[in-house]
Amino acid sequence: MARVNIEDVARASGVSVATVSRALRGLPNVSPATRRRVMEVASHMGYRPDPNAARLAAGKTATVGLCVTAIPIWYTGQVSAGAEAVLTVAGYDLVLIVVADRQTRRRTLGEAAGLAKRVDGLLMVDIVPTADERVGLQRAGLPWVMVGAADPSTPSVVVDNMGGAAQAARHLLELGHRRIGLISGGRAAFENSTPRERRDGFVEALAEAGVRFDPRLERPGNFSALGGYEAMMALLESSDRPSAVFAMSDEMAIGAARAAAERGLKVPDDLSVVGFDDHELAFAFGLTTIRQPATELGSEGARRLLGLLDGGPGDGRIVLPTELVVRESTGPPREKHP
Repeated sequence: MARVNIEDVARASGVSVATVSRALRGLPNVSPATRRRVMEVASHMGYRPDPNAARLAAGKTATVGLCVTAIPIWYTGQVSAGAEAVLTVAGYDLVLIVVADRQTRRRTLGEAAGLAKRVDGLLMVDIVPTADERVGLQRAGLPWVMVGAADPSTPSVVVDNMGGAAQAARHLLELGHRRIGLISGGRAAFENSTPRERRDGFVEALAEAGVRFDPRLERPGNFSALGGYEAMMALLESSDRPSAVFAMSDEMAIGAARAAAERGLKVPDDLSVVGFDDHELAFAFGLTTIRQPATELGSEGARRLLGLLDGGPGDGRIVLPTELVVRESTGPPREKHP
């Protein structure tokens, strides 16, 4: 049996489609007799309004864009899953929008009129819009929420990056390590606040314990396994190599462990390794890590954006906690420092 649509109800009621819509939604300027007749006809015909169709009639797309700088890796995949679970219940679709370079970002966000025809709002994953991009989004009437990165003037959902990195440093300090390397974000540090916050939390925790961080023990890993591997190889070139290393992501940490193994070092006997994420492979590699609630980042970001789309307040940020997960990749150094 064909599904009854609003045009069928309008014909059977002898009124316009607009009148049927107003009557069923309880809007004014519909006489009591007409409203009663429309509701009786709709009930008899088994008509159920389609929320997505209602949005489209109001000039809405019922779609949210997930804006990322690269095709999803583990982190963005988790964020996407969390966001989609919330948006689906609310009747929205989620589409991926990749802005891999400055030119694409400027064209997509800075000239957002075309984008506004495709989506009702944006979730910006680890993206801090420039002043020009903000103007473009505002002119297009597109609300956005930042996920994973923060800005004082924009609604955002972030994890406690400083606190998580401090947890990693304190764990290694408590084991007796004093010469601790850092595999940092590299190019990503210029894109958003996350790498800077993790570095600050790590260095401050060392300072609180009376340990001065040696900048010669820092190498960029660019948030990839290969980057972590290359960074660790560079750190191992030193005659006074670190006894432990904190990598700002699990993928970099896994790459670092691979480099250590190729140099004949055992983890954790010769080198302790801590990551950040609790990637799905962290368990398989026995990696001690800082667990961040990546899926919850997406779901909370989606809830915040839905609030904006409903005309709710748009200021402030949510900070989600992290958790130290201790596995087999960390242990005391062979020779403890005083």
